Amino acid sequence: MFKNQPAGLYVLSLANTGERFGYYTMLAIFLLFLQAKFGFDSTISGQIYAGFLALVYFMPLIGGWVADKWSFSKCVVTGIAVMFIGYLVMSIPTGIRSTSSLVILLGALALISVGTGLFKGNLQVMVGDLYNEARYSSQRDAAFSLFYMAINIGSMFAPMAATAMCNMALKAKGLTYVASLPALCNQYLDGHENGSELIQAASEGGMNAGSDLAAFANEYLTTLTTGYSYAFGVACASLIISALIYFIGRRTFAHIITGKKDKSATVKADNGPELSSAQTKQRVVALLLVFAVVIFFWMVFHQNGATLTEFAKSCTSPEAAGWTRIGFNVWALLSVAVGVYALFSLFQSKGMVGRIVSLAVLAAVAGAIYYFYSITPEPLAGIQPQQYQQFNPFYVVALTPVSLAIFGWLAKHKKEPSAPRKIGYGMFMAAIAYAVMMIGSFSIAGTQGMVSPNWLISTYLLLTFAELLLSPMGISFVSKVAPPKLKGSMMGGWFAATAVGNYLVSIPMILWGAIPVWCLWGILIIICLISAVFIFSIMKKLEAATSDEPVAASIENVEDDAI
Repeated sequence: MFKNQPAGLYVLSLANTGERFGYYTMLAIFLLFLQAKFGFDSTISGQIYAGFLALVYFMPLIGGWVADKWSFSKCVVTGIAVMFIGYLVMSIPTGIRSTSSLVILLGALALISVGTGLFKGNLQVMVGDLYNEARYSSQRDAAFSLFYMAINIGSMFAPMAATAMCNMALKAKGLTYVASLPALCNQYLDGHENGSELIQAASEGGMNAGSDLAAFANEYLTTLTTGYSYAFGVACASLIISALIYFIGRRTFAHIITGKKDKSATVKADNGPELSSAQTKQRVVALLLVFAVVIFFWMVFHQNGATLTEFAKSCTSPEAAGWTRIGFNVWALLSVAVGVYALFSLFQSKGMVGRIVSLAVLAAVAGAIYYFYSITPEPLAGIQPQQYQQFNPFYVVALTPVSLAIFGWLAKHKKEPSAPRKIGYGMFMAAIAYAVMMIGSFSIAGTQGMVSPNWLISTYLLLTFAELLLSPMGISFVSKVAPPKLKGSMMGGWFAATAVGNYLVSIPMILWGAIPVWCLWGILIIICLISAVFIFSIMKKLEAATSDEPVAASIENVEDDAI
């Protein structure tokens, strides 16, 4: 899996890991931050959340166009600087429930979006350019899987960092987190008569008997949102680390910036064969068809920070028992991931030394897991909604070698499905994931209930299978199929499609509370199935676009399929 990869892959991947750690630290608590600081309901907070996601993933379209005219490397560096300013502004605590604080927040979000647009897509284009050399070209799909795994190493630790900052601020004031308190505090300050309900929740959150409810509500909201601001400060630090990695390791990818030949390369990097205007048009149309499906995947996938977080907050027990409880310890999850890699190393090692080392690592992992199990209280209480978001990146990290091994075996036997087919399978898997959520939600009345955490944990596992089939393969497909002169723009198009999907995330949030929860998941299942059927209906046209040979089918037929 790690063999025959250029050194530049690891440098660019680590630089991206730091940036993604900061981004997902912020995103893990963003919806909760909006609801606590400004008292927004699910509809308004969902609109802002989805709008921000849309802007974050739309701006790479502009960033790609700028890079095509200017420089991919300069865009990446500029993007880091702009994002840093945005996170810095967010890390400064401001007053709760005020218009000025909202204006400052929106300005910071705009900076983060612009910076991400310059950084994200262009860094991935640079990764793709490392594989224009003949000796590396066959490793492109594996490289993007590894790149994607590195992203998720950063995002796996993000919820833990956000939770730690939140708890630190609350603990300093003698308070504890209670999921229902932010909404109850805001409702009370808005004049709603919920005093008895607030007193009950506030007693769990650390309010002293006889305290003034209005004063407590203000203190609790201010303290909680200050903790969230500390988490945004973590994002600033992560960007500094990313910048250092990028500049220190610059020599490993300097040849794709300057166009100079790598001394160790056997073939000079190139952009592939010249394409005719018909081939160029066919490839662009094929990419647009894939983008159409990508829209709906990200709509359903990025419910992790929206309806799935709402479900975790309102409908899921804050307690976990048995082996489930160690899943909320990120270090235990990391131990499991290390064990997976050690197991693969055990079977792949050719020498005795390698096998002995692998066995030693496996023994250490087993000991670590038992330790985490023994020190975790039974049952584990006080689980915060954002903590569920660490399961998806954990699954990505742990399952990436499994995915590569399966597809490597299929490729060896010439049975590996094409990237478009993997995308189609990914949509089917996403439908199965929400079928699990639907089954788990049948016992819920309205939006109230206390189901087992295992429903969400299982759903995240299935969504991760879908993600591994779609996201890294989709990025690889864009990198491979995009016409050489349109690489930046086409990678930006991938993110623009993601942006549209992310804005559509707000639709289920609008429906939250208006229809039964199980119906909500049913709508997402239908969307996934329709998207899967669509992509399989145009499969021949998509697979033809990856060939450098003249295309037998007419461009008009491809465009008819797009309609």
